[in-house]
Amino acid sequence: MRMKKNAIHYNVMVLPGIIFLALFSIVPIFYAIIAFENFKPGRGIRGSEWIGLENFTYLFQLPDSGQIFFNTIFLAVLKIIANLIIPLVFALLLNEVRQKFLRKSIQTIVYLPHFLSWVLLATIFFDVFSLDGIVNKLFGVFGIDPILFYASNKWFPAIIVGTDVWKEFGFSAIIYLAALTGINPVLYEAAEMDGASRFRQLWHVTLPGVRTTVVLLGTLALGNVMNANFDQIFNMYNPLVYQSADIIDTYVYRAGLNDLQFSLATAVGLLKSVISFILVVISYFMASKFANYRIF
Repeated sequence: MRMKKNAIHYNVMVLPGIIFLALFSIVPIFYAIIAFENFKPGRGIRGSEWIGLENFTYLFQLPDSGQIFFNTIFLAVLKIIANLIIPLVFALLLNEVRQKFLRKSIQTIVYLPHFLSWVLLATIFFDVFSLDGIVNKLFGVFGIDPILFYASNKWFPAIIVGTDVWKEFGFSAIIYLAALTGINPVLYEAAEMDGASRFRQLWHVTLPGVRTTVVLLGTLALGNVMNANFDQIFNMYNPLVYQSADIIDTYVYRAGLNDLQFSLATAVGLLKSVISFILVVISYFMASKFANYRIF
């Protein structure tokens, strides 16, 4: 009887999440049908002309379509690789700090940027990388000419990846630190008795101990290959760097809201969702095979 009463409480707690999911994730799926129509807001979904796959055909005929798909995958893959390696290296280094207070202080400081919005960070980074910002002033000390970072298609991808890693590496390192605490201390003691140095212990004990976690995070990250972080790029980019920074999500925003091409924007978003779904399924099976990770 008591269990049944508690179950009601749990169901009530879950209810807001289910309503939120239904309103903002399930219901909008039915409106994806406008991707197959020449949608006119005045006529509505039922009154608009049905054109089948013409929007998808037109999408691949656009001169910019190849560039935005390339930018999306290129930036997302760079972020995935950087966000796998740098948090792991940071966690390994932090694990070597023996003073508990210092270790916790560093960990607290580095994961704070995770909670800052890209609206705020974009303003800060604009000042940092502007023509008279601290980075160009530092370059001036070494005799290097100022660089227009926010107008350079060469440098802007590096800024996007670097700032994303700076924001997230502290928070991502928590998973690796949790994995490190799960390694049996007896293995380190045995390695020390065998005369292994700290580097040897790292190579033969620590890295094998976190290998499963690295494989799991890497395979699950495959599902985000089509997501290059709209919030970050929308707040940081400008027309001068469209060639290197315009991704699917920013293109959908401009086509849908600025140019009022609702059907084309929906077709692009629908295509991205289908590809992302396939990648999520593939990553789940890979995680199950290589890291024994299963939800069901």
